[in-house]
Amino acid sequence: MNEFFEEVVQDAIRAQGVQASPAAKTYVIGLLADFAKPQTAAGQTLERPLTLLLDEALHTVDLAERFEKLRVLGDGVLYSAGFFADHYEARGVDPGYVHGIGQRAYESAGALIRRGSSTDVTAPQPTDVFGEMASSFHAFVRIIADVADRTVAHGVATSKGLLKLYERWLRTRSESLADALTTHGFVAPRGGRTLQ
Repeated sequence: MNEFFEEVVQDAIRAQGVQASPAAKTYVIGLLADFAKPQTAAGQTLERPLTLLLDEALHTVDLAERFEKLRVLGDGVLYSAGFFADHYEARGVDPGYVHGIGQRAYESAGALIRRGSSTDVTAPQPTDVFGEMASSFHAFVRIIADVADRTVAHGVATSKGLLKLYERWLRTRSESLADALTTHGFVAPRGGRTLQ
């Protein structure tokens, strides 16, 4: 499964023009592979209010447990903001608010790692994946959304699937969805016009 996500994430990064470290790319690939499995803990992110989850995570006494809660929250927000942005939009939730929670979760997780790392200035410093995920959260949401579009486009096998593809394109105006519609014989216009 990682091979599929490796290719699609690399394509999405290229399409979105995002600069991501190899460690961040690997992290996103692993995140997507984990979410493809049933019973993913981060999949519970949509079940409870995000601010409560963040507050609980930030006030967890055990540092290892706090880190895990923050990481799971950041992962869940990143994944859901990319794959299910319409879920939040339908409920009137501002994307900036959602992204802010994901950023805060990742930044706090990264701070725990930085705080626990060696104070020896000659020791090699670990790559700050969580700091990168926090500082480029919006870009990583775009990457995940592009992966979602490519996944939807890849799965079109019926007229019902094609209709879902078209409906998603109407909402997002995604270039990858427009390309997928074109492969099915539709001309997806650029610049807000209707489909022909």
